[in-house]
Amino acid sequence: MNTTGYFTHADCWKHEMGAGHPECPERLDAIEAQLLASGVGQSLKRREAPVAAIGDIELAHDRMLVAAIRGLGDQLADDLLAGGPSHVQIDPDTAMNVHTWNAALRAAGAVLAATDAVMAGELDNAFCAVRPPGHHAGRGKAMGFCFFNNIAIAAKYALARHGLKRVAIVDFDVHHGNGTEDIIRGDDRILMVSFFQHPLFPFSGADSSAPNMVNLPVPAHTRGMDVRELIEMMWIPRLEAFRPEMVFISAGFDAHREDDLGQMNLNEQDYAWITERIANVARRHARGRIVSALEGGYSHGALGRSVEAHLRVLADL
Repeated sequence: MNTTGYFTHADCWKHEMGAGHPECPERLDAIEAQLLASGVGQSLKRREAPVAAIGDIELAHDRMLVAAIRGLGDQLADDLLAGGPSHVQIDPDTAMNVHTWNAALRAAGAVLAATDAVMAGELDNAFCAVRPPGHHAGRGKAMGFCFFNNIAIAAKYALARHGLKRVAIVDFDVHHGNGTEDIIRGDDRILMVSFFQHPLFPFSGADSSAPNMVNLPVPAHTRGMDVRELIEMMWIPRLEAFRPEMVFISAGFDAHREDDLGQMNLNEQDYAWITERIANVARRHARGRIVSALEGGYSHGALGRSVEAHLRVLADL
């Protein structure tokens, strides 16, 4: 059995983007309920996510973006006191409320604290049940439900603060992690491997030629067995050759066949298999060091079961 951390914070429930928005606090409720019902939660080391330092966020993001998000949060607080709006739109899909700034700091803080704990040997690996998610946030732009790119920040942090030479990012969200690619493209210390439905928001990734990217665009209705075959052929050889010293996972579960925001046909067993293959690479090259953070996943039942499957492998239950 592994010592697996579970990082979250109450502030991550307070960020919301309006009634009926799919990226909602109830997503975290669904995960908590499933971990309680299955008993898996009892095997995890629960940790409260701290607030990320601004300097660490700026390892991956332009100072102007960080200042703009902070300023919007402050403006919202002032406007609310004057009877103003409760939300400000960043793009058609993405909005802030008065709690978003703190939630975003906690989400980034979770992956950084998880990185510290795993590097220190206190934990073998960790999962961060946080929101807002991150992988669409680019160096200078918040978009697609995302404000700060939690996993890209953690990857840059592991290199800058812990002196690692090579880290890998694995992204299995149904949507292309365009923000992560924007931040790490051309950085030969970071290898990113991903699959995603294409065409689908954000309509990118299929033409990437960056040497440190392994993008696998797949059509709608792709089955889990086909994804497994692609991973075996395309991801694993590159990861083995790269020999990462730590692995970061953008864990989106919206490629599940029950999820309405994508049209792929994965199930919980596929997520367990993918996690096992990643864990094998981490055991061989990275002393098992993995930090995973929640991205997408909007069918609550499927999300809870998929996170359970992911955590069973990480914790070796």
